[in-house]
Formats: sequence, C-alpha cells, structure tokens
Amino acid sequence: MSDQTKKVIIYTDGACSGNPGPGGYGAILFYDGNRKEISGGETETTNNKMEMMAVIKALELLKFPCNVEVYSDSSYVVDSIEKGWVYSWRKNNWIKSNKEKAKNIDLWEKILEYMRIHSIKFIKVKGHSDNEFNNRCDELARNAIKSL
Repeated sequence: MSDQTKKVIIYTDGACSGNPGPGGYGAILFYDGNRKEISGGETETTNNKMEMMAVIKALELLKFPCNVEVYSDSSYVVDSIEKGWVYSWRKNNWIKSNKEKAKNIDLWEKILEYMRIHSIKFIKVKGHSDNEFNNRCDELARNAIKSL
C-alpha cells in the first residue's frame, strides 16, 4: 500500500443475550476527521459471531484500499488474526490444532477477503473499561439487541 492510502480507525464490539441468543454488534469508524457509527443484530446468534460481524460490517463500508486499525475487546477475533491461528485453520481445511472443526468459517473467510484488500492491524483493548469508543460500541451492540 502506498503512502497515499487512507488511514481508517475502527472500534468494534459484539454482545449476546444468552450464548446463543439474540445478539448485536456496534462499530465506530474514524476517517479524515469524520465519525460514523453502525449497529445491527440477529435474533439467534453467538457472541463471537457478533464480534466478527462488527468487524465485517465496518470493513464493508470502505470504498477503496485503506490502512486500517481495528480495535476490539474480543480475544477470539484479535488473537485468531494476530497470532496467525486463522491462517493455520484455513491451511488445514479449517481444522484446528485440537482436531476440531473451526467455527464461523464463513465469517473468517469474509475477514480474510478484506485483509487482501486492506492493510489491517487488529489491536486488543480491555472491554468494559475506560475506553470511551469501546464502551460506545458496547452500547450500540446492546441497543441493537433491544431493537430486535
């Protein structure tokens, strides 16, 4: 990616009422001084799926290749990418090191597709703490559940 590539910062969070159960996601995108908030939900889902959907729905909004920082409180999302687990799962036909089939393969494929388009770094933040943007994403996700 060139130095001309746009920088986007994204905060994401997912929530579930029961696991599985009704779930929601929230994301905030920052680009060139602008801020955009998005949210949505599903009636029957899991917390991990909603964490992933927050990332996917935010990345869907990008119209051109960008340098992206994704901030998430989800160890599942951040560690799977940053520690390279998802690449091993894919290489091994989505079988994890414990010989179990990986979950959420369709969502991982979407995230990996966006990673081919954008330069993305995933950064872990502490959830339910003093990060105002993570807290706002949690609020968006929980409000999305209420609106189902």
